[in-house]
Amino acid sequence: MRRIVVVGYGPAAHRFVETLASRGFDGRITVIGEEPRPAYDRVALTSYLSGATVADLTYPVPAGTVTRLGSRAVAVDRQARTVTVEGGAVEPYDVLVLATGSAPFVPPVPGREHAHVYRTIDDLDAIRAAAGHAAEGVVVGGGLLGLEAADALRTLGLKAHIVEMSPWLMPRQVDEGGGAVLKGHIEALGLGVHAGSGVQEVVTGPDGRVAGVRTPSGTLIEGQVVVFSAGVRPRDELARACGLEVGERGGVVVDEGMRTADPSVYAIGECALAGGTVHGLVGPCNTMAEVAADRIMGGTSSFAGGDTSTRLKLLGVEVAQFGAMDGALDVTYMDPVAGVYKKLFVSDDARTLLGGICVGDAGPYAALRPFVGKPLPAPPSDLLFSGSGAPLDLPGDAQVCSCNNVCAGDVRHAVAELGVTDVPGLKACTRAGTTCGSCLPMLRQLLEESGVEVGRSLCEHFAYSRAELFDIVRVREITTFSRLIAEHGQGRGCDVCKPAVASILASLHHGHVLDGERAALQDTNDAFLANIQKNGTYSVVPRIPGGEITPDKLIVIGEVARDFGLYTKITGGQRIDLLGARVEQLPEIWRRLVAAGFESGHAYGKALRTVKSCVGSTWCRYGVQDSVGLAIALELRYRGLRSPHKLKSAVSGCARECAEARSKDFGVIATEQGWNLYVGGNGGFRPRHADLLATDLSTGDLIRTIDRFLMFYVRTADRLQRTAAWLESLDGGLDHLRKVIMEDSLGICADLDAQMEQHVATYADEWAATLDDPEKLGRFVSFVNAPGVPDPSIVFASERGQIRPVMAR
Repeated sequence: MRRIVVVGYGPAAHRFVETLASRGFDGRITVIGEEPRPAYDRVALTSYLSGATVADLTYPVPAGTVTRLGSRAVAVDRQARTVTVEGGAVEPYDVLVLATGSAPFVPPVPGREHAHVYRTIDDLDAIRAAAGHAAEGVVVGGGLLGLEAADALRTLGLKAHIVEMSPWLMPRQVDEGGGAVLKGHIEALGLGVHAGSGVQEVVTGPDGRVAGVRTPSGTLIEGQVVVFSAGVRPRDELARACGLEVGERGGVVVDEGMRTADPSVYAIGECALAGGTVHGLVGPCNTMAEVAADRIMGGTSSFAGGDTSTRLKLLGVEVAQFGAMDGALDVTYMDPVAGVYKKLFVSDDARTLLGGICVGDAGPYAALRPFVGKPLPAPPSDLLFSGSGAPLDLPGDAQVCSCNNVCAGDVRHAVAELGVTDVPGLKACTRAGTTCGSCLPMLRQLLEESGVEVGRSLCEHFAYSRAELFDIVRVREITTFSRLIAEHGQGRGCDVCKPAVASILASLHHGHVLDGERAALQDTNDAFLANIQKNGTYSVVPRIPGGEITPDKLIVIGEVARDFGLYTKITGGQRIDLLGARVEQLPEIWRRLVAAGFESGHAYGKALRTVKSCVGSTWCRYGVQDSVGLAIALELRYRGLRSPHKLKSAVSGCARECAEARSKDFGVIATEQGWNLYVGGNGGFRPRHADLLATDLSTGDLIRTIDRFLMFYVRTADRLQRTAAWLESLDGGLDHLRKVIMEDSLGICADLDAQMEQHVATYADEWAATLDDPEKLGRFVSFVNAPGVPDPSIVFASERGQIRPVMAR
């Protein structure tokens, strides 16, 4: 019986053992791991601080594998073929696989012993404990791991600073232009960015506690928690000690089959030097593990190098890089207002794609990455805006999934030869889409290219569309995300499905969005019941139905704005926006507004924002109906209705259309005989005029029709799909919609009516409920350990008699 010993139990070791088990290896596999737990998902490590458990992250141990957890291998005797474990135990081997990974690099600066690193679950436990006595934190390193660490500190409620030696963040993934846009996004979240700066020492106070870091220029960046996340170094000490060749800068030297100079010893993952390179991304490490397993089983596969392409979402910002970061020619698009930067590198004849960078919008990544090194499928300028809809016509060797080394030919083979008909089947058959999930849009398109009708699954955790999940939640009366994903999904969920399910639960069950586990599902705005602004402050928008407000209420708004020093603006939707509120001020601001009779205007939520109106027949000589009265009635009826996207409405008192009703999700224009109803309009990036759904409706018929329109939209629309896009995607379009909600062609109108009546009957103001709940109020702090202390990084200047934010340069 062949004995395989694996030293190290990280993701690469797990993939190696899993591959052997799947291929029927009948020998003995022993894995020696330093940590007290099996391998776990390091890519999702940050989620451990936001609710994920160790069990959620841990990979299952393949059957038959013997594990020695909490054990450190201290010596390898290549002649005797044994591994000695700390404590004296000896493990004999026929084949040894080194999967010792890497260790965080900590620069040799004074005080470094007081800092933390960001690598393991134990590291995160230590950071969490330290954060309990801190208000600010400093992360040294502005690469991938550094930004993850900064996100972790932010999750723990700390004000985070990022110190990066390079002139811009993520220098390995983006160029200077992309770095500038990324910096803007991150500073807008309230984080400090100190690029082009090193660390001279970790500073401690008289009490021995960490006080921050000092830069070479002498500047003290304050922080009671310091985390080094400035890169990693291969852990090759065992290989060095037993005489195996290592690279000049570290890493166990291996050939294309992942074997060292000793034919009985292999090395995989971050400790291996393959083709002169140490690879730190999950894709190449997984490929190394599979190649080694294949060679040990008698195969001939080779490691030809790793794809360094990356697509991720850091601190809520999409970043992607693929292929080379330079070329003879480049095509660049930059929108500093929207915070979007895209750049393609092409050959000198502009025919071959060499690489690309995306910041703020990674839409083109999935479609373009497979074309690296191949002829461009369209003009470069077109490709920057093609998103996932770019022409596919991929050659068979074009890589679709870099994490698991899956090519377009593998996907087509699975469809044509193995009969796979959906994305879950492709994931099970090829492993594509099972790691980071960024290739899922490409898998769907390849299926469609093969003539397979593809389901619109919400994300990798649910094999259902949003509309299908809505029906599952409704029919099975599911009230929690944890039950839904346990019974109908997989994994832990993500930033796509969690807010979508939160919206479904709010639409159907009408509970407070911050009750129980729902609070953890919300995005930034809903989490604080306010709209975050560019400098980390929030805006306060009380509801003013129809734009009608009494002098007394107007005075209260003025007094609140004056007393809290807020910037005040009348919005395009006939509301008053108070901007510049710090998070700890929000409850006191709303306490005064609620006492004066105001309620939440839901400017932060995917819900009804406003129903705009002209003055109508009450005042205007052209008005033919009471537009203000109807606007107020509609806004009070639909306030708080959670939906796939925001909803805007307007009522015009005559055909002159002063309220601009035809640019809204649903708009009403008065006629001599009643009301005309328009649906599916919006402004924004792609403006669309609403379509006329019905004419000369009585007020009762109008409200009933809008009720059904809104509930049918809430029930069937996709995630983040405005009514305009939803209407365009409906099979049968406007005629179908008219048949469903006015002729009851599907027999669901009674159900839609009942759902709306339930919403109206159960509505409660979210802010009023929050003020009565000490547990909910506990989240409104700038610093978790210093309630009431304002964020010192928020600075304002005066302009036209009011405040404006001052951003760090």
